[in-house]
Amino acid sequence: MAVLAVMAIFAVSLLAVAPSIQLEVQRERELEAIRRGEEVADAIKQYVIFYQGAKLPQSIDDLLDGLPQGTKKRQILRASAAIDPLSEDGKWRLIKADIRSLGPFAKSVQEYNGGLLPANPSQVFDRYAIVIVNSLNTGSESDSGAADDDDMDVATENTPFIGVASQNKAKSVITYYGIEKESKWIFTPLFRGAGASNTGGTTVRPPAGNNISR
Repeated sequence: MAVLAVMAIFAVSLLAVAPSIQLEVQRERELEAIRRGEEVADAIKQYVIFYQGAKLPQSIDDLLDGLPQGTKKRQILRASAAIDPLSEDGKWRLIKADIRSLGPFAKSVQEYNGGLLPANPSQVFDRYAIVIVNSLNTGSESDSGAADDDDMDVATENTPFIGVASQNKAKSVITYYGIEKESKWIFTPLFRGAGASNTGGTTVRPPAGNNISR
């Protein structure tokens, strides 16, 4: 009887800590997704600058192949970063350089940064950002409104893209630029600023320098 009582207490204790363990696992997965997404954003930046804005990558493989450097190629993206840890198939959703895809995220960045959009890392990106910026400045809600999840573009290849996002539609533990949904986090070289946060705790800094509070 004493053994059974101890086992019952142990089982109850496990049930009590299970939710916190689950949240911690989700938080770590989200942090890893942000780290990898920032690496993809940096690879896109290198790709676009190399081609002077004349073309965008059309698949993650374009980034994995690297950039010409003499008779060899320079690696710009690690294989591990090409995998989205939040989606079931591990494929990033490719984000087109248009107002419908980027407008809601740009608006979130603008609000997070006190009404200002950070400058682009290079002038070659201005051609992709100017329509979005003009739409935000003129308050065109119809153009920049967020699409429903059911209408979400889930292209994962053969699409010229300026950023990536997860396919996972779950509510997040961490907020990224104030966004609390994993599928709405966009990792792009456009509109780079002080980044993700969550209430309370230790601050870590991913490679791109965005602040993430755990």
